[in-house]
Amino acid sequence: MRKLTVIPERCSGCRLCELACAINAFGVNNPKKAKLRVFSLYPHPVIKKPIVCNQCRIPKCSENCPTGAIYIEDGIVKIDEKTCVACQMCVTSCPFGAIFVHQEIAVPFKCELCGGNPKCVEVCPKKAILYTPEHILGQSMRLAGVLKYAHMKEVEYFEHGIVKKLRYADTEKSKNSGDNNDN
Repeated sequence: MRKLTVIPERCSGCRLCELACAINAFGVNNPKKAKLRVFSLYPHPVIKKPIVCNQCRIPKCSENCPTGAIYIEDGIVKIDEKTCVACQMCVTSCPFGAIFVHQEIAVPFKCELCGGNPKCVEVCPKKAILYTPEHILGQSMRLAGVLKYAHMKEVEYFEHGIVKKLRYADTEKSKNSGDNNDN
């Protein structure tokens, strides 16, 4: 079994994945009909992250579906359009926000891995979306976790209503200034 893996630090926000998905899934050049989304957060910190279905082994969306329209076939979580009543319980219960709706489409929709050949992976110029064997997902998740902190110099946080800064070790600055007593 293979699953989609996202490395957000690689994402440029080009949204080619959305276009390829919408064209493959619905035959239209409309990113709002893509079965994945690139989430962008501005101004600081700038975050761009493709949101994809995790193909959960025990999907919350299925647990909360009142008609049983969500099922697993060959490890892929699918929505039966004939059984679905478009109540959108799956949309609100997905912990990853990976089930979408569009006014022109009768039922919610989500990634079904393009039949084993995800178009988003093919078109991503930065390789921010990977289609990896499930047994190495842990490695890519660890890589994503490490990359999240690799470029951070400092983090602001609140403690008892006071803004404080946690500074990560910056060896060059410490050597040059001799000031190691910052917070």
